[in-house]
Amino acid sequence: MKSQNLITDPWNTRGSVVPPAVPEDEQKNGPSPAEIRQRAFEIHIERGGIHGCDLDDWREAERELQQKYKNEVQNNDKDSKTK
Repeated sequence: MKSQNLITDPWNTRGSVVPPAVPEDEQKNGPSPAEIRQRAFEIHIERGGIHGCDLDDWREAERELQQKYKNEVQNNDKDSKTK
């Protein structure tokens, strides 16, 4: 049987993972997964390293960072209007 490339095979129904066109570091419309991961780990440590709260830590990190990005966008909009 011929081996097929999962990424280029149009009949791939297993859902191959294709990396995004823009690297994580260049995505500025919201927090990157790396930023969320780092903040979630910080929350985990602040919480005392209690296991079993990883999803809660991840969601809290997402909320914090999304709010941070939203505030930065609003501040940038205000700054650009005052110039």
